[in-house]
Amino acid sequence: MDLSEAALSISRGRLELRAQQVDWIVADITEWEPRRDYSVWHDRAVFHFLTKPEDRAAYVRALSKGLKPGGIAIIATFAEDGPEKCSGLPVERYSPESLAGEINRLLPAHFDLVEAKAHVHLTPKGNEQRFQYSIFEKNHP
Repeated sequence: MDLSEAALSISRGRLELRAQQVDWIVADITEWEPRRDYSVWHDRAVFHFLTKPEDRAAYVRALSKGLKPGGIAIIATFAEDGPEKCSGLPVERYSPESLAGEINRLLPAHFDLVEAKAHVHLTPKGNEQRFQYSIFEKNHP
């Protein structure tokens, strides 16, 4: 899923024939309604762009609706010592604990933090961006 059809088109091109195995979705995560359950949810740096509480709440609702019980959510955000802006846009920065706290505040007892890792990403210009990856498991109802 991406907001940008152009971005998804580039990814489809990279995958060539394997792209047929992917369900490509152009949507805004804060408005998207999952049509099926997924076993894995991998967010590679979307959540930290959600600076409004209502957008984070919509994201977590979509996550809960779209992830099977026992499913795994991998959410990457800028770390607490990561950039304050990305591509000129403000971001929220998180530690694994603060991200788990925000998700739990929005949907209490739905997700458990099971693992977290720090990661330093090098941009194409050689700049470092500090991320944290948090892995959550969706609780069984």
